[in-house]
Amino acid sequence: MSSDDKSLARSALRRGAKLASLPLGVAGRKTLGFGRRLGGQSADTVNEQLRERTAEQLFRVLGELKGGAMKVGQAMSLFEGFLPDEVAGPYREKLSMLRDSAPPMPTSRVHTVLARELGADWRDRFISFEPRPAAAASIGQVHRAVWHDGRTVAVKVQYPGADEALRSDLKQLSRMASIAGPLAGGMDVRAVADELTARIDEELDYRLEAQAQSGFAEAFADDPEFVVPRVLDGTGKVLISEWIDGVPLTTIADWPDDDRNEAGLKYVRFLFAGPSRAGMLHADPHPGNFKMLPDGRLGVVDFGLVARMPAGLPDEIGETLRIAMTGDAESAVAGLRQEGFLTHDVDAELVMDYLAPFVEPAAEPEFAFDRAWMQGVYRQANGDTAAAAEFGRAFNLPTDYLLIHRVWMGGIAVLSQLRITAGFRAVLDEFLPGFAAEPA
Repeated sequence: MSSDDKSLARSALRRGAKLASLPLGVAGRKTLGFGRRLGGQSADTVNEQLRERTAEQLFRVLGELKGGAMKVGQAMSLFEGFLPDEVAGPYREKLSMLRDSAPPMPTSRVHTVLARELGADWRDRFISFEPRPAAAASIGQVHRAVWHDGRTVAVKVQYPGADEALRSDLKQLSRMASIAGPLAGGMDVRAVADELTARIDEELDYRLEAQAQSGFAEAFADDPEFVVPRVLDGTGKVLISEWIDGVPLTTIADWPDDDRNEAGLKYVRFLFAGPSRAGMLHADPHPGNFKMLPDGRLGVVDFGLVARMPAGLPDEIGETLRIAMTGDAESAVAGLRQEGFLTHDVDAELVMDYLAPFVEPAAEPEFAFDRAWMQGVYRQANGDTAAAAEFGRAFNLPTDYLLIHRVWMGGIAVLSQLRITAGFRAVLDEFLPGFAAEPA
């Protein structure tokens, strides 16, 4: 095994030790905080300092490990908006950094991967190749280059050893879900890790990503709203596609309301349009994968995780949502039970609390998403601990709906973080089978 293949700290012992350092670090800081309170500092001051230090360590460890640890960190960064500000505040900035950046891979290793995947003459394929990555993520990083025909391209290079690293991380994280203690608040880290594990081979094989991206690019070719870059070449570890210049949605929070709302609406429309137009659902909704182009179109990248849905979204989703909007809780429960979402009888009002983040935005011609609303939904669903536990025991997420649920909840979280006011209901009318009112 080459030294480059050993470049990531991927052994179970070393990587497990890094992950284990998170809860141990939290415990140590709590002890330190107790000492400071004895020394006269206020509890609020000490707790704030502890949260800031924990956030710093969380970002450092997850970012350095890349792989599964960072992917879980990215997922956590989507949902921190559900949590109260006093809990989530110190983590917001650090976790948001995980959506778009990570310590880069040394240039020599990038060149080693390219030579191994594309051949020793890989440089001949490019007029130029920028050594510094334009973006870095969980299992790979992207370099900007100029293709041999003069087109600017994005070259996605997988980290050496990413496959072993990802499997090791996810195994450790599933066992050590408590590392998310500072952000727990209902986030089931073990479920996130298990979901990623089930689709690990898809994300690691860039040939599958190329197939998915090409399918989306064909379906949205010359579209007035959306741009999906075409794939030009690639292997299992390298993916070369057209470059798109744009501003990621992670940076638009301070845009004027009209511009921000238009961007948010395009984001929602793409997520819902995919199944009907491409037969696939883009299943990684974090805002770093979506860019507003100078001409106003929405550019979409990273198709490593998709749900293949040749028949489109299931009619049952739209039908259940439409019924729930009428307030007919019993019928909504019956629909969820029939689709396998409920394993046994449960209070219908608990089910309606669960459906609230879906029903409320769909019930108005325009809906204002924001953190306060998200936090209110969370409090309503989790205020009664016993009732929440009862619903948790009854609730089951069928495999066919796993990625749909992730995209829907993740998309709502992004809209809320960006404070988007949009006609969500019209999007459902257009793209969600079974939702539009049945003709009389």
